[in-house]
Amino acid sequence: MIDAHFHIWRQADLPWLTGPMQPRIFGPYEPIRRDYPIAEYTADANSAGITGAVYVQANWPVDRYCDEAAFVSQASEESGFPIAIVAYADMLAADARPQLDALARNALVRGVRMQLHWHENPLYRFASGPDLARDPVLQRNVASLTAYGWSFDLQVFAGQMAGAAALAEACPGVTFVLQHAGMLEDISPAGIAAWRSGMALLAARPNVVSKLSGLGTFLRRNDEAHVAMIVRETLGLFGADRCLFGSNFPIEKLWTSYPALFAAHWAAVPPGDRSAVFSSTAKRVYRLA
Repeated sequence: MIDAHFHIWRQADLPWLTGPMQPRIFGPYEPIRRDYPIAEYTADANSAGITGAVYVQANWPVDRYCDEAAFVSQASEESGFPIAIVAYADMLAADARPQLDALARNALVRGVRMQLHWHENPLYRFASGPDLARDPVLQRNVASLTAYGWSFDLQVFAGQMAGAAALAEACPGVTFVLQHAGMLEDISPAGIAAWRSGMALLAARPNVVSKLSGLGTFLRRNDEAHVAMIVRETLGLFGADRCLFGSNFPIEKLWTSYPALFAAHWAAVPPGDRSAVFSSTAKRVYRLA
């Protein structure tokens, strides 16, 4: 059982957890303005039978990207819990390869995430602009991941998916891991239709897979019916061999327990698809032993 999206942290390393409260897509976050160590994560994850996991960068200061990877490596070594790392690198740098070379010294790194999500609602806005996926510099840097055998964790909203599909097309040698099944934030009929249309564009690119994670982000609850709908639609577009489970803990710990979250996803995935969604897709995409 692989959890393909989790975080651990020391509060002191993350300015967004130590400074004034900031708008985040997951809403108020006072309960997680604290350390979340590997021992707490493994206690949470082991309760659902998780045996390995993929750490995803958690917005340390951008110049400490190697420190973040080293912190996670140390946690893995000390705990004995198998972890792969999706690290941060500035993919808008003139040439990201020096950063990638530095990260490549860490044997656990399997990919990069630089969050590209931008929204008309400023509460959901993170990136500096709405269409960074079309930036030639970013496209060139993402394409360079091919030489390392690394993936790119892709975080965009529905309105950005056409640009994201163009990025995937421009970088055919890179596997793109769509975060949180495309971050459906507008659950009106029109919003779901726009999300479905964008997801179809991404699913048409064979080098894009979708992570079934963060599905409580905008509802701020573990809603079994909502999880089932997202999982059904995403599996229908991508297929089980291109979908993988992620807990997004401790973010989802704001509103649910790990066993309850896992149970909602497990129930939503047809029995014949569970081996892929909860294990083999993550092992393939992130090159897990």
